[in-house]
Amino acid sequence: MQPEHRAQPGSQPGGWGSGQQYGQSSGQPAGQPAGQPAARAAGQPVGSSAGQGTAASAQQPPSVPPQIDPQTAGPGAVPTASSRMTVPGYPSGPAAPAEEKVDTGPLPSRETLRREARAASSRRGAGDADVERAGELLKSVANIFSQRVVGQEQLRRALVTALMSSGHILLESVPGLAKTTAAQTLASAVSGSFRRIQCTPDLMPNDIVGTQILNSSTGEMTTQLGPVHANIVLLDEINRSSAKTQSAMLEAMQERQTSIGGVVYPLPHPFMVLATQNPIEEEGTYVLPEAQMDRFLMKEVLTYPRPSEEADVLDRISNGTFDQPVTGRPISTDDVEWLQRAAERVYVDPVIKQYIVALINTSRGGGPRPVPGLDRQVRVGASPRGGIALMKVAQAVALQEGRTYVIPDDVRLLRHGVLRHRLVLTYDALADGVAPEAIIDAIFAAVPTP
Repeated sequence: MQPEHRAQPGSQPGGWGSGQQYGQSSGQPAGQPAGQPAARAAGQPVGSSAGQGTAASAQQPPSVPPQIDPQTAGPGAVPTASSRMTVPGYPSGPAAPAEEKVDTGPLPSRETLRREARAASSRRGAGDADVERAGELLKSVANIFSQRVVGQEQLRRALVTALMSSGHILLESVPGLAKTTAAQTLASAVSGSFRRIQCTPDLMPNDIVGTQILNSSTGEMTTQLGPVHANIVLLDEINRSSAKTQSAMLEAMQERQTSIGGVVYPLPHPFMVLATQNPIEEEGTYVLPEAQMDRFLMKEVLTYPRPSEEADVLDRISNGTFDQPVTGRPISTDDVEWLQRAAERVYVDPVIKQYIVALINTSRGGGPRPVPGLDRQVRVGASPRGGIALMKVAQAVALQEGRTYVIPDDVRLLRHGVLRHRLVLTYDALADGVAPEAIIDAIFAAVPTP
């Protein structure tokens, strides 16, 4: 059985699938060019200036790293429509037609974006008051989170972003990296109900969504709601449950409702699913269906903490800090719903939207500048739901940064978490240990930044 983590990072020391590149996936500073690794792999000198790198990028789109794709086309070569990826059921592949290529164009200045955001705020957009209130609420959440989880700032940002975007998140790591603790802490920080479901091979769909039981006293069927009816639901080791059980979560994650005995029961608001999986154990596990993977807004891969953070954990345990009650006032579920509405009101310029569309189409083999060799590494690109996720995540990131408008850095910041589980790699890529993060960086480097 093939493991779910199709491209395990770190399988090639020093290569594009190495742990070094992978450890910097989501924590890369926003100002750093996303395509620098890909440009190096394409033959660009490492010591070239920023202006030279821009010129080289304008001449030739970056390709998938040559060390994992020895047949990459030569300089200036672009895959033709016939050479792009083909998928069973898609005779011509999922790439967009050449006549539908999108030119992102230049992004308006910051002052213009502020002016457009103010104009939109009078109608529907977020205003300065929303930014101030959001900052206070997010500060309260961060304060409570830091009392129970040491370090893991990237995890906190991902969880808060997914919550503000009304999305779900899949956490993948080896055991012992505070995945469960983080989920419990997030629920307590937002005053929401929390349920944990330990997934096992014998777990049935009714154990999650609920069932009908016979009331012997009245002779009538009574509906008993399952643990999924909570604000924050933790599906621990989701890959240990069967495909039938995993599919039972599709309706809950997408439509925010469950169907029991022909009756629809809405889920509470807000509602968020946190699923975890262990990538190192394959026995007794089931690969998550692609339809379920696409339902997750993000897939966050946790890394080991720094030595100083591990020492802090030991100090807190020996001092009994973790046993002390949490100080600070949590926010309410009404505040969470307000944050979600405020994130939706963040202004997204049409140029940013075209930028996102170009990125998604590039992942399918199309786009303004297709990536040479991508068809040999990616079998299926991101779906339209991936573009929606990029926009919603960018809006949430902008609000966290204290802005009422989205800039390209907001789109790039959590790009790995949004897209790493939406790319279906080819067998060659899996065999070579290609990290999806490297492919995502090549895609972002190929699309001109507005």
